Amino acid sequence: MNILVTGSAGFICGYLVEELLNHGHTVYGIDNFSKYGKVEKSYDRHPRYHFVEGDVKDTEQLKSLAMECDQMLCAAAMIGGISYFHEFAYDLLAENERIIASSFDAALHAKKHGHLKKINVLSSSMVYECAERFPSQEGDQRACPPPRSTYGFQKLACEYFAQGAWEEYQLPYTIIRPFNCVGTGEKRALCDREIASGNIKLAMSHVVPDLVQKIVKGQDPLHILGAGNQIRHYTYGGDLARGIRLCIESDAAVNEDFNLSTPVSTSVLELAEKIWRKINGDKEFRYVSDQPFLYDVQKRVPAVDKAEKLLGFKAETPLDAILDEVIPWIVEQVRIGGI
Repeated sequence: MNILVTGSAGFICGYLVEELLNHGHTVYGIDNFSKYGKVEKSYDRHPRYHFVEGDVKDTEQLKSLAMECDQMLCAAAMIGGISYFHEFAYDLLAENERIIASSFDAALHAKKHGHLKKINVLSSSMVYECAERFPSQEGDQRACPPPRSTYGFQKLACEYFAQGAWEEYQLPYTIIRPFNCVGTGEKRALCDREIASGNIKLAMSHVVPDLVQKIVKGQDPLHILGAGNQIRHYTYGGDLARGIRLCIESDAAVNEDFNLSTPVSTSVLELAEKIWRKINGDKEFRYVSDQPFLYDVQKRVPAVDKAEKLLGFKAETPLDAILDEVIPWIVEQVRIGGI
């Protein structure tokens, strides 16, 4: 199958493109390197990987690429950690709307004039930002209050793009919601601005790399956001890539939406102590609570049975194994200034 992946140089796509290639697919990737700058991937010279440096908002270029493909995965977006949502509240909404509109325009053109069969939309767990039922099931994003953050609201809008393109033009879709991806390859973004967390300055990143580098740099007590009782489901990037591949391949995924996540809940405080122990051993774990951000969701717990039932997907990599892989990578990135 020929698959067009937008934002192919991004974090999750670093796992996904390799997963697709390993399962016999041909991948057409497009990215403008706006987040990390030019990066090299292990599969860059793979004979079935065809990369174009370009902007997804260039709809004519995207139409040309989509014409060659059977399916399209929309992964290109401005995305970052919790502080990123606050720093770029308008730009996230405006830029990501332009990106998704261009993506759907290209997909609709390729369906009509080429042989594109389906569009796959990489949404976000943030559509459940105001969820009132846990675990949150597919469909709850329409029943609960809309997301308060502009990022969460725009990701929900992406799902409405899929609905509209199906209702008006019969473009089949699959909506994919990854939860709290953890893995290697997430470096300092070009647009990141440093923020203070105690005596350590951090780029606007995600919780695992932030905690690791603070501990590695000797912060004691460790600064965490709020009380640390925020609940998350930390899911391995390799598991998510497999789940996304199944969403693309499976006939059962057509016109469906899926939460892709580990079923295991972990509080931020539990995560922080786990990382502390792996780096500092038996040293006393001490922490202080900093003022949390406005959009720091307190509880995010997905239902995962639909993906298992329809796709046969389960995210099985335990958090300990994820951290054993990721911590040494982050430590090395701290050493060389890559994070």
